[in-house]
Amino acid sequence: MSTLDGTVAAPDLPLASRQDGEYPRPQLLRGEWADLDGTWSFRNTGDDPAWRNGFPDAREITVPFPPESAASGIDEPGFHAVVWYARTIGREELTAAGLGADRDRLLLHFGAVDHRARVWIDGQFIGEHEGGHTPFVLDVTEALGSAPDSDTPDGGHLLVVRAEDDPHDVTQPRGKQDWHEYPHAIWYRRTTGIWQTVWLEAVPSRSVAALRWTNVDHATVRLTVRLRGERRTDERVRVEAWWEEQGERIARVETSVPATADEVDVTVPVTRQTNGQAADELTWSPETPRLVDATVTLLQDGVTPVDAVASYFGVRTVGLDGGAFLLNGRAYDVRSVLNQGYWPESHLAAPSRAALRREVELIKELGFTAARNHQKIEDPRFLYWADRLGLLVWGEAPGAYAFSPLAVQRLVREWMDAVERDASHPSIVTWVPANESWGVQQIATDPAQQAYARALADVTRALDATRPVVSNDGWEHPDSDIVTVHDYEGDGSRLAATYADDAARTALLGGRGPADRRILVGGAVDRGQPVMLTEFGGVDYQPGAQREDGWGYTSAVDGDDWIARITALYDGVRASSFLAGSCWTQLTDTLQETNGLLNADRTPKVPIERIRRAVTGA
Repeated sequence: MSTLDGTVAAPDLPLASRQDGEYPRPQLLRGEWADLDGTWSFRNTGDDPAWRNGFPDAREITVPFPPESAASGIDEPGFHAVVWYARTIGREELTAAGLGADRDRLLLHFGAVDHRARVWIDGQFIGEHEGGHTPFVLDVTEALGSAPDSDTPDGGHLLVVRAEDDPHDVTQPRGKQDWHEYPHAIWYRRTTGIWQTVWLEAVPSRSVAALRWTNVDHATVRLTVRLRGERRTDERVRVEAWWEEQGERIARVETSVPATADEVDVTVPVTRQTNGQAADELTWSPETPRLVDATVTLLQDGVTPVDAVASYFGVRTVGLDGGAFLLNGRAYDVRSVLNQGYWPESHLAAPSRAALRREVELIKELGFTAARNHQKIEDPRFLYWADRLGLLVWGEAPGAYAFSPLAVQRLVREWMDAVERDASHPSIVTWVPANESWGVQQIATDPAQQAYARALADVTRALDATRPVVSNDGWEHPDSDIVTVHDYEGDGSRLAATYADDAARTALLGGRGPADRRILVGGAVDRGQPVMLTEFGGVDYQPGAQREDGWGYTSAVDGDDWIARITALYDGVRASSFLAGSCWTQLTDTLQETNGLLNADRTPKVPIERIRRAVTGA
């Protein structure tokens, strides 16, 4: 691969904006990695410390599918407080990871392990992590040897993982995972243990550890580069960016790394954007999901490359003004769908990497411009396809159900990690750290719970000042950049009346709303923020045989009735003079909830064109 000025740009690196969706960390790519998914040994009975050296009478499990799921091969949906995994790592994996003289540090990555993980190699404790929805990485160089041809045992090195996930502990951020043995109401079966990709990567002794892209304005992007390993002399970071689609160079800049820091900010001017008449040619949106490719190179002694990674970013801005949501400076009607990200055969883990792309494609085919990933920190590869194909995303925290110091600490820590992991994705346009007062059930009257919700919103703004934050999606907002409402009214004309005009807006925000909940609490006032209806619909329709345990908020008798109900509710939303966006409940049937636009297997309940017309009105 060459840059537009003819210089070589890390020829072994993939093109980040055109990757195939396999790489587990889509905005920081290296050319080689070893996928450790597949068959592992598994124990889910007992808890013996000696098992760090392996365990007898093991069964086989397919990682990364949770043991509760059929896809795992275990298919035992009951309680699993502690589970154990084991597999060997041999020369083949070390070679695939790229381990060698130039890359002599070996990193073991876990995409997500629910809820607390402890890791051993050949009986040696390597590290641990708490937080069931966020990634962690361990340096295992000393445990696995320094090169593929080192003294690797003939049987390989034994990797053992213990995952602890107390099904009754409601201080854990758990989202829609049920604390009962069987799914009830709106909660689903659990996802215990490893549920995202496990992989190996070799890096130099001084390397790029993380990247953070931030849209400063329509013509400036800031890159924060974090480094790991022992510092070297006269370090510099070079960033080269180009628009592959047009063969156009965007920027090439170099910056010195501060002598006392392992982090450096690089300002990347997108000078072509200063021509206002041409600015729309490059900006990212659902209609034009243009991505800018980049290579980031770490230089020693100011000239010698020691590490290089591929990445991408999108040039776009998000804002709020006059009750409108702004994308790239213009009012944008957010037409979203509630996406549980749950599959019947694999639970919160996608059944395949291709399924993540198909999910994004289906959402767009149905006529939506956005998805609210509900109570789940989604696999980064879903976000890659949202970036690549053009889908706005609301990033949301999986809630805990208790209000206690431990629950606060756990959710804040995990949410901060999630924001840091995902903030570079142009598709994410809003953060939602809390939903429907989950974990803060007394927020309407309890100052401590109000303070917690405000603090969650404020810490999110502190981590990322470029996106709006919803403090408590649905109702009881102590402080929110967007006021969001959940309303499952089944009559389209009544829905239209509730959201008709400014008088209706004033009545809604000044009193009690749907579900007899106040919309603003804790001294919050109407500041003219955008108002969005972020859950509505939920119409049950079950083609063919009716399930007795299936339900929705209202029900349709057949496909024509179902489409008529969807159309009437959307007509009510479209008639509003002030709603800045909406979110339909929901994308797919999920266990006992049969109110999806698609069946649980992702097939449409009626021809997809009919659903799209109802959703878009066109």
